[in-house]
Amino acid sequence: MLRLKGLWSSKRGNFAMATAIAMLPIMAVVAGTVDLTGTSDDAAQLQNSLDAAGLAVGTKYLPSMAASDVQGLGLTFFAANLSLADQQENAGSISAFSATASGDPSAYYISLSSGINHPSFINGAAAWPAHRSATVKMNPGSQACVLALDPHASAAVSLQGSTDVAMSNCVIAANSDASDAVSRGGSALVSAGCVSTVGSTSGLSPPSANLNCGAPLEHQYASFDPLANVAPPPYTLCLPVPNGKTYTLSPGTYCDKTLSGNITLNPGVYILRGVTIKPGGNGSLTGPGVTLFLMEGSQIYINANEQVNLSPPTSGPYAGITIFENRGNTSALTLNGGANSVISGFVYAPDAAISFAGNSDMSGQGDCLRLVGLTVQMTGNSSIKTDCTAVFGNRDMYASRHITLVK
Repeated sequence: MLRLKGLWSSKRGNFAMATAIAMLPIMAVVAGTVDLTGTSDDAAQLQNSLDAAGLAVGTKYLPSMAASDVQGLGLTFFAANLSLADQQENAGSISAFSATASGDPSAYYISLSSGINHPSFINGAAAWPAHRSATVKMNPGSQACVLALDPHASAAVSLQGSTDVAMSNCVIAANSDASDAVSRGGSALVSAGCVSTVGSTSGLSPPSANLNCGAPLEHQYASFDPLANVAPPPYTLCLPVPNGKTYTLSPGTYCDKTLSGNITLNPGVYILRGVTIKPGGNGSLTGPGVTLFLMEGSQIYINANEQVNLSPPTSGPYAGITIFENRGNTSALTLNGGANSVISGFVYAPDAAISFAGNSDMSGQGDCLRLVGLTVQMTGNSSIKTDCTAVFGNRDMYASRHITLVK
């Protein structure tokens, strides 16, 4: 009888051991399923956070941002989209986060990535890793002719006095979030493809304003700086300026001078350091196929009784650029040309005010003019073309932006 009991006891022990051994792979499968499901859920949350962060960065990105600014902005949005529990459980995803920008004014890209290490269900087992990425593309909007870059200025684009601005199928744009970012007043008349601004507008209702789009587009995304990737050329030796009131200059670097009288510029690139161009009296400034780089506080002041006739080169690295006031130069750019004055090409002063004025002849004669300034004031008549591909060497500018998630 004792032997039978012992045998029974032995069989039960063997069965328990066999059962335990058989359960091991089942438990491993269950644990793996739990880990896989948990990792998949965390990876989905990670992807959602990256996508949301990318779209948010796309609304705020400016080409002038440093790489650290893009990283910091992206991280702020990314962390905000992770739940508190996710941040605590997967703190490594914050430290592994990366955001970079690339592209040019035709299309910019924001690329983001991060990873997680989901803790294993089995104590002591290796964590389950997952890596996700997202890419956002920012395409420019409609073609623009006037752009004010100041993010907060009142009347960043100001249309005042007796001005009559005609830019059919072209947009007037302002990056200002002010309630009157684009402002029309007095007897000013404006006809344009549209007006686009981050903020709101003032005085842009018929009959004073005739917009192809019907009503101004307010509360839009900021427009890209069309010349953000352009850098001035290096300095060369300072060249002498001839004596007299009528003279011709050749391309090169000019320093610490006031240029007045009747000035003719041969085609090419001019680097002006501490130079003021002020023809004075009945003086003139003539330069076909030129690019003027205004460095170290250089400025141009054209008064109403002076004549200006400037156009840009149509090829080369500075195609389409007539006046380029260097970043950091806050000297106001005043173009108040008199009878028969013509300016075409990009007039660019990203950190300064542009004042464009004159009489009915200061119209560019329907030419290819693009005004890009910190602020832009137009108090004279102007008629501006939109199809300027040949003149600008395929360089152009656009209002607002379209943001899409491409990956």
